[in-house]
Amino acid sequence: MKTIRILAFVGAVSAAVASPARAEEPAVRTTSEIQRTLGFVPAFIARMPRALLPGWWDQTKALEMNRKTSLDGKTKELIGLAVAAQIPCDYCILFHTEVARLNGASDQEIQEAIGMAALTRFGSTLLNGLQIDHEAYRRDVERLVTDGREAARKERAQK
Repeated sequence: MKTIRILAFVGAVSAAVASPARAEEPAVRTTSEIQRTLGFVPAFIARMPRALLPGWWDQTKALEMNRKTSLDGKTKELIGLAVAAQIPCDYCILFHTEVARLNGASDQEIQEAIGMAALTRFGSTLLNGLQIDHEAYRRDVERLVTDGREAARKERAQK
């Protein structure tokens, strides 16, 4: 029943905003802003569906390009690179590697980001493939964290 209501709602909203003029105007404004910001509109951006472009650009500005987020640009790009390596997305790997470098990432940091992605994939393969009990795993992680906090507390007390 809820699925039918959701589909009816989406259909009603889609019908209300389906005007090509409504989709075109924000895309034109967004393309102009991209031109001003980047100095040109890259071909991969120009090929995006016009209805998608404003939302994609808003999200990109709000997180990836925003210098006032909790994560600095280098860290965000290293995360993007690690994820891109696992998807895998050759385009994303190239982009995030180069932008990570622009943000000051060293070759060693880039290699470590890829290494962390590989370790995570490896661990995921083992844990999922061996069908490790989730609750037992959770208890083990909680113990590791508790023991780690205690060891850090003792280390601080010795200083």
